[in-house]
Amino acid sequence: MTTPEAIFHRPRSVPLRRRILVRLVVGAARLLATQRPRRIRTVLDWLRRGARPATFDQAQAARDTVVAVSLACGGREGCLPRSLATTLLCRLHGQWPTWCVGVRRLAPFGAHAWVEAEGRKVGEEYPPDYLRTFFTVP
Repeated sequence: MTTPEAIFHRPRSVPLRRRILVRLVVGAARLLATQRPRRIRTVLDWLRRGARPATFDQAQAARDTVVAVSLACGGREGCLPRSLATTLLCRLHGQWPTWCVGVRRLAPFGAHAWVEAEGRKVGEEYPPDYLRTFFTVP
């Protein structure tokens, strides 16, 4: 049995030039998502050098843009490419949110990746203690 899911996908809500850039970022994020966690962390550690911390609003705007343009990043199963694309898009503007990987605290087991800024989860509707963080790239 499947569960219906509404996905915000309106690519035309993003200007064409920005949409092309976001699609390139999503492509890079999907490639990076195929790598082992250690490799992803190494790449992100290298990319974050020299970036200033992203504000919550900046990270939320990047996430909203990624979800509007990419169906692959908008679904429930797209947390890894979505979080990576959000992080990479912020980095293109000289900002860096905290990229996080963890699991649900309660059964059933489920891994999850998300972005935080100013100490808050960006675009996640879970209670604060719902996820247990394994590692971050601040």
